[in-house]
Amino acid sequence: MTPKTLPLRENNLNNTNNTQKKTHLMKTALKLAFNKLHIFISTDNTKVAFYAALSNAGHVGPYNMDIILAFNKLYTNVGNAYNSATGFFTAPVHGVYSFQFTVCGSLFGNVGVFMLKNNQIIMHNYEWKEDAAFEYITNSVTLELFAGELIHMRLPAGSSVYDNINSHSTFSGSLLFTID
Repeated sequence: MTPKTLPLRENNLNNTNNTQKKTHLMKTALKLAFNKLHIFISTDNTKVAFYAALSNAGHVGPYNMDIILAFNKLYTNVGNAYNSATGFFTAPVHGVYSFQFTVCGSLFGNVGVFMLKNNQIIMHNYEWKEDAAFEYITNSVTLELFAGELIHMRLPAGSSVYDNINSHSTFSGSLLFTID
């Protein structure tokens, strides 16, 4: 062998060893990152989502006072945070939640709903109907709630909504993420 060939082989061996070391370090770092991510995902077991329709009763209202709307046709209630008997959603953890509702009206007159957080109105949607055709009001809200805070829907005095087996009036919500 010539003196020039030997250093080239040593250099190639050093490069191969360095590449193998770097590959090993990268694999180790990826495994650690994956394990941390897996632990984070598996320890956050808070899952909250519900979807309910009002009832099969037909017309609800108008009444001479506000009434709580209990959406009692429960289709989904992951985490059991929505009580279909009372109409109240109770936040199980501090986090950001998303809520949506659709109400249908089919009587002449006012169609409307309130959304309340801890008995304070945070949203009021209504429409004056001049015919007997179905009309819908839909809205959504994203809220930060602390554990134990309440959300519910209320029918204002003088308003009516409609639902039947086709679930025209619905209420749903879900936890987007928790806050520590």
